[in-house]
Amino acid sequence: MNNRNETIQWPQAITLERRDDFDEIAKMVSTKFDNFLSKACIDNSSLPENILTDLYIPLSAWLVQQHNDQPLIVGINGAQGSGKSTLCEILQLIIEQGFEKRVATLSIDDLYLTHEQRKTLAETVHPLLQTRGVPGTHDLALGLSLFEQLQSSESQIALPRFNKAIDDRTPVEQWPILTQAVDIVLFEGWCVGSLPQQDSALSQAINSLESDEDSEGRWRHYVNDQLANGYQTLFDKIDLLIMLEIPAMEKVFEWRSLQEQKLAATHGEQSGVMTAEQVARFVMHYERITRANLAEMPDRADLVLKLNDDHQIYEIKAKAVAS
Repeated sequence: MNNRNETIQWPQAITLERRDDFDEIAKMVSTKFDNFLSKACIDNSSLPENILTDLYIPLSAWLVQQHNDQPLIVGINGAQGSGKSTLCEILQLIIEQGFEKRVATLSIDDLYLTHEQRKTLAETVHPLLQTRGVPGTHDLALGLSLFEQLQSSESQIALPRFNKAIDDRTPVEQWPILTQAVDIVLFEGWCVGSLPQQDSALSQAINSLESDEDSEGRWRHYVNDQLANGYQTLFDKIDLLIMLEIPAMEKVFEWRSLQEQKLAATHGEQSGVMTAEQVARFVMHYERITRANLAEMPDRADLVLKLNDDHQIYEIKAKAVAS
């Protein structure tokens, strides 16, 4: 069970500036923070009492400290349902309102190829590529072009958006427009910052999806090849990598199912919202890379936010070089 009085300790490797301002910043953002929690159907009483001043404001302050004259691109990795989107929304609120820095948030999901493009991949490469999410199903040219625009401090930048409820890209004319240059870019996604596996690791199927629908390994080799090439070019744009570390792979199904319930509440009975059985099959597409990330990324990420079984951040770890 969560202890509302529990305090999250920051690693000694990290020096936080403006500590004396944290309480004042909390007063500035508390109303909007509470409104966000309500809109996101998050029970405030389930969170640690001082979560703003113990976690979110210090994390925001640390990111602001890393910003210089160029836009800072922050990669945020976490398994499906770990809370990446929620974290980004909270950070954007605090950084903009409390630190007066401009923030843009982008999900790697917003870079998905269109439904028709993935249909073509499924017909020409492997049927499993119809399902969005794995490396090979994103528009990397769009992502690289967007990062180039953001880093050049251009204004009037259109941020792509993907509608999961209809499994297709939102029309371009509905993309939000950035009218000012940004200071910090929050780039989140389940495979953001991931590394490819050795070919030898691909020989054995790790779940029924791979054994039944990719018995020859063509799909997983294609995905790994994509991750080894174009995706590394995209991820090289990241200045800092933060990982939301889940307690176990088994939590992905539980937390992803919760996401689908929220999506259903928002969009009704549209066909893009998955049943529990569909979620179980869906997460198998991402199991291989997720397990690989859990095994090696905590030692590589600049900051690791460790989650407990109750979906709460309880510990923070930093690389020794972080400051």
